[in-house]
Amino acid sequence: MPLFPSLHRIIPYSTFLLCFIATPLLAQEPVSSNQPETPVEPQSFAQCVVGLQQRALKSGISANTVEQVLGQARHLAKILEYDRNQPEFVQTFPGYYSARVNDWRINKGREMLAKHRDFLAKLSKEYGVPGHYLVAFWGLETNFGNYKGKMPIIDSLATLACDERRSQYFSAELLQALRLLEREQLNVIDMVGSWAGAMGHTQFMPTAYLTYARDGDGDGKMDLWSSELDALASAANFLKALGWQAGYRWGREVQLPANFDYQLAGKSKPQPLSFWREQGLSTTANKQLENSDLAAALLIPAGHEGPAFLAYQNFKVILRWNNSEYYGIAVGQLADQIAGGAGLSKPLPDLPKYTLAQMQQFQQKLNELGFDVGKPDGILGPATRTGVRAFQSAKNLIADGYPSKETVELALQM
Repeated sequence: MPLFPSLHRIIPYSTFLLCFIATPLLAQEPVSSNQPETPVEPQSFAQCVVGLQQRALKSGISANTVEQVLGQARHLAKILEYDRNQPEFVQTFPGYYSARVNDWRINKGREMLAKHRDFLAKLSKEYGVPGHYLVAFWGLETNFGNYKGKMPIIDSLATLACDERRSQYFSAELLQALRLLEREQLNVIDMVGSWAGAMGHTQFMPTAYLTYARDGDGDGKMDLWSSELDALASAANFLKALGWQAGYRWGREVQLPANFDYQLAGKSKPQPLSFWREQGLSTTANKQLENSDLAAALLIPAGHEGPAFLAYQNFKVILRWNNSEYYGIAVGQLADQIAGGAGLSKPLPDLPKYTLAQMQQFQQKLNELGFDVGKPDGILGPATRTGVRAFQSAKNLIADGYPSKETVELALQM
């Protein structure tokens, strides 16, 4: 039996041989690029904590937890440094993808898929999410539990809650972390994770932990740090709640015809498969797409020289876990290969490497020329790609929305 019996549906988990910013519920939110380079400790962290303690008491958290846990929270300047830190260079899809969908992660994922085969089959039946997707999320979040973070959660969240930039969000997460500590009878020393407060194998923020965590191993606890089964069950429950469509895959790599109109690309421009069939798109095996009304958006993350993908509804669900197209494609492709599928049919191109400052200069120039890309932030997001595509089309370049060297040089010369 072929890996996928149709072009967009997936076969049940049981037929395989081996077989999260950014949402505010999971890992950290995107970092703004317009922040001071040297974070300064709040004038009175202690005073801020007193206010948080009062809020915690009013919300029903016990006086003992408020005094012995929140009252002992430390200000960690390192956390604000992480929050303000910006990469020097713009992240390209080839660089992002190659670092994440690699042989080690694929092989380890297949090992984990085999290890938990029966349990994952149960989860697939209950939640509708195939096991290879759950394993892919697990692999991308923490390397299958090999690195879950070492920062003290309460200290991290208190530091961020007392920082003006995102105080409201992190104050709420801090209170949820305290509720979690009480509900699960956790030891604050054991509550460690990312600098932004994400925890466990699946890197859930406290709100996600409280809302979606499940007891997968049946021991009466929901331990996302130590229990792989709890983590996998929780991921399945979360994805179902986000709207995962059982029986459908995330998307697929496709081939584009010569002289393709790249103005049709973009996650905000879904069309039925029948439309893409009429445009001449085909599978990587050179077969026609189905004549179906299933909606799919065309993604071209590395320009016309790189691979192209059709993304279905479940891709949108992945983005609700982590709102990054690169992440979504990486999860989908990693899941496919963990399940035995092939890698990319088209090699990743060697793309120009831009600094954030260079990209901001290019974005500013496009805005001046009347091609709106939004606020120049150095991030190659959907708004920038739309503006780049419009500029390329106006200048008779291949309008793939990617800032090629030719595109950037032409714009800066004008």
